[in-house]
Amino acid sequence: MPLLLSVFIATTFGLVIHELGHLLMARCYQVKALEFGFGVGRRIFRVQLPRIAFALRIFPFGSFVMLDGTALAERSLFAQILIHLGGVMLNLAVGLMTYGTMFGWINLLLAAGNVLPLYHHDGWKCGVLIIRAFLQRKSQKAEWAFTFSGGFVSLLIASLAARVLM
Repeated sequence: MPLLLSVFIATTFGLVIHELGHLLMARCYQVKALEFGFGVGRRIFRVQLPRIAFALRIFPFGSFVMLDGTALAERSLFAQILIHLGGVMLNLAVGLMTYGTMFGWINLLLAAGNVLPLYHHDGWKCGVLIIRAFLQRKSQKAEWAFTFSGGFVSLLIASLAARVLM
């Protein structure tokens, strides 16, 4: 099998595993998942299953689980963080179980990339939750400062990782 196709297939399964981690953790805390989506862009297929809808989108470059935001916000800070990190934790577990394979490395990379505080990634969502809890309120200025500094720190980490790996 050509390398590019192998990477694509492994990444696809890694993304699905990531979203399953969020879904499983949400179920542990009784937060309803409305939709499991694979891909981005225009929806090309959707099926309503008994407890969740599954949607396939036109570009296979991502995935998501749409959670009930109201139910999520009603959970404790700890529960919300665990739900946001559910995908990272499952990617990490699968990456360690399959360590040394391409699939293992892709899962470890997905875990590492999602824990970074990049806008709308899991690490960023957890950081915003922690800031809000620390300040005991929402603060647009604090969240924007975290977003920009998180992007800068993520670029720094990526550049250091690239130097070490190259």
